[in-house]
Amino acid sequence: MSETVQQYTQRIMANAEGQDPIKVQSTTNKKIARLIKGVPNAKLRERPAPEKWSVAEIVAHLADVEIAIGWRLRFILGAPGTPVQAYDQNAWVIAGHYEKRDPRKSIELHRVVREANLALLKSLSPDQWKHYGQHAERGQESIEHMVRMVAGHDLNHLGQIERILTPRK
Repeated sequence: MSETVQQYTQRIMANAEGQDPIKVQSTTNKKIARLIKGVPNAKLRERPAPEKWSVAEIVAHLADVEIAIGWRLRFILGAPGTPVQAYDQNAWVIAGHYEKRDPRKSIELHRVVREANLALLKSLSPDQWKHYGQHAERGQESIEHMVRMVAGHDLNHLGQIERILTPRK
C-alpha cells in the first residue's frame, strides 16, 4: 500500500519531532560513515528485498537529495513563492545507476554539499526562514518546513541503513 503525500509528510516530520533539525542534519553524515565503516562494498550493494534499496542506493539517494534541496533552498531564497518541482526518487535510482555508485564517494558528496547547505542555513535572517516555495505535490513549504523535512528524511534513512546492516538473530 502506497502512502499519500500527506501521510508521507506526517511520517517524515514525526521522525524529527522535538529535535533540532540543524543538529540532526549536522550529524547525519558522520553517523552513516560510522555505520558503513569496514563493510565491504558488495554487502552495501545487496538489496534486503527485491523492491527495497541497498545501503549503497540509500546513500546515493541522500547525496542526490542534498543537491536537490540545496537548489530548492537557493531558488526559493532568490525568488520567494516560486514553484518547486517534485521528482520521482525511484526513477532517479534507475537513471542515476545508484547500484553502481561507490557508497564512500556518495558519502563524501553528501558531506560536502550538506556542509554548504548548512552554512547557507546558518546565515539566514529570521525572515528568510519564512520564505516559501510552491511544491508541485505538497503545496506551500517554507524554508523552515523544508529543513525539518530533511531532518526527518535523514532519520528515516539512517534507520533503514541500521536495519539492513544489523544482523538478524
